[in-house]
Amino acid sequence: MRNCPKCPVETVTDPTQVVYEDYYHPQVVQVVHHVEVVRRHHCVPVPHHIYTCSVRDEMCGPTAMVRSRRR
Repeated sequence: MRNCPKCPVETVTDPTQVVYEDYYHPQVVQVVHHVEVVRRHHCVPVPHHIYTCSVRDEMCGPTAMVRSRRR
């Protein structure tokens, strides 16, 4: 390497690189949620069974047949 010419030293500078270090800190933010309660009333048919009863007397026997023939 003795025969190598002596070259001048050059300096090359790259553009500056920016490195960010992000630090996060909690910040309280109040979020208000409004809730509206609507009470809905509905009529629902419910069967209520009512029974009626009637009693009838019928005459049976020889006297009843005589009456029915006369009519």
